[in-house]
Amino acid sequence: MDPLETPGRALVFTPHADDAEGGCGGTLSKWIKAGTEVFLVLATDGRAGTSDAAVASEELVDTREREQADAARVMGVKEVVNLRIHDGGLEDDAILRGHLVEAIRRFKPDVVLTTEPYHRLNHAHRDHRTIGIVAQDACYPYARDIYHFPEQIEAGLEAHKVGAILFWGSEDPSVFCDITDNMETKIEALKQHKSQFLGRDPGEGSRNRAKQNGEQVGAEYAEIFRQVSFRR
Repeated sequence: MDPLETPGRALVFTPHADDAEGGCGGTLSKWIKAGTEVFLVLATDGRAGTSDAAVASEELVDTREREQADAARVMGVKEVVNLRIHDGGLEDDAILRGHLVEAIRRFKPDVVLTTEPYHRLNHAHRDHRTIGIVAQDACYPYARDIYHFPEQIEAGLEAHKVGAILFWGSEDPSVFCDITDNMETKIEALKQHKSQFLGRDPGEGSRNRAKQNGEQVGAEYAEIFRQVSFRR
């Protein structure tokens, strides 16, 4: 498994608030400390993210956006964009694809990070599968080609070629990031999502997963990804 290089710019597409911190929070924190500009797009509004019927869905929307903003500040993310699509409502369609293409053309990342859409052994949330598929298509060929979403080009956004996409949560990882020095920042970012952990400490589970990843690559703690590179 190969180590990841530090990019100049990175863009994260996360289906739900807290997914990015769990999947790549250590990597983002490490890159940001090294000078990477990181931008994050939160796709859903989080209205379904509770089992407590006493919590109003609209109230939860505001809470989860605020928690995502707090977590982003902990890591040092430069900007968060909220698409506010209904939780559980992501579709592989031109609407979502257009949003992601617009973000790519606006932020011009070297690398995109998102959830692994393809699983053989375990089930994944439908929003996770959908955002992963649409993100890869948005990177290539849609953001690259001027005649896809030409209204964006006419509005002043330029076509952009992404170098690679990194999928967290993959059963077939190919690259890794040693996050030993950034593990506590990852956990602190996760702790901002109080509505999801309800008093539970996310630290133990996060450390255990990162330690298992690290054992595969000779690090104390690591995050691992499946990388797909695109023709430039």
